[in-house]
Amino acid sequence: MASSSGTSSGGSSSLMAQNSGSEESLQALMDQRKRKRMISNRESARRSRMRKQKHLDDLMAQVAQLRKDNHQIITSINIATQHYMNIESENSVLRAQLGELTHRLHSLNEIISFLDASNNNDDDDGNGGAAAAIFEATSMINEPAFDNFMNPLNLSYLNQPIMASADMFHQY
Repeated sequence: MASSSGTSSGGSSSLMAQNSGSEESLQALMDQRKRKRMISNRESARRSRMRKQKHLDDLMAQVAQLRKDNHQIITSINIATQHYMNIESENSVLRAQLGELTHRLHSLNEIISFLDASNNNDDDDGNGGAAAAIFEATSMINEPAFDNFMNPLNLSYLNQPIMASADMFHQY
């Protein structure tokens, strides 16, 4: 029995030594896994930070490009607006000139009609129509100012040059 108890006590201490050795190796294995997990987590966090930084850099580059594009569009709009304003003022000048020239044409047509009517009447009388019309025109010069104003032969005040320019039509 002594031998069996000695064996059993010797076996139990070796079993305890094995258990404590396996607990130590188990603990070492768990520590090693923990370290691997920590290293893996650190690597994963580093990759995540790098992805975020790359995304941020891409967004910043996109913002810079969009600002540049926006500036170019604004510049194009300003140029087009200035061009439009120049064309619009030029059109206003041309409209003013058209009105003045139309008025002049109408006045000249009235003068021609008056001279034609005068020539036809004078030709019927046999007095030499053109000379009579010239005489009437020169005699009207000596008439009062009101009559000269209404006389279609004295419309020289309407035949003044047009003094409109594009600068007159720019509004601030």
